[in-house]
Amino acid sequence: MDLLWHDGKLLGIDWHVWKVIGWLGNLVFFSRFFVQWYATERRKRVVVPAAFWWLSLTGSLLLLIYSLHQRDSVFIFAYLFTWIPYIRNLVIHRRHVDAHVDCPGCGHSCAPQSNFCSACGAALAAAETRTAR
Repeated sequence: MDLLWHDGKLLGIDWHVWKVIGWLGNLVFFSRFFVQWYATERRKRVVVPAAFWWLSLTGSLLLLIYSLHQRDSVFIFAYLFTWIPYIRNLVIHRRHVDAHVDCPGCGHSCAPQSNFCSACGAALAAAETRTAR
């Protein structure tokens, strides 16, 4: 037990709100790898789910907040601009999801530009009609 808790410190760390924010940022940022790994294994192809980008954004913002508090220029610069590609990828993901077409036959959400439903084979509305919306 002395290895975990010694001199009023857990794992030898003097815990306070800012340490919790920093460690939480590390935990959130690190967890994105498990999300991506799970999604890839599940589909048996490389997949980067939206949750990966949300965890990246949240973790990097927490780490930026922590580094600003610490006034550590190295870490401030490391996390200052990371939010840009994360938000851009979330926007691209949202546009892709919104572009999907619902099959009139079975209600399955079909990929953009599809002419036929991948679930039931029903013909979908013409691509020109979908882009006019």
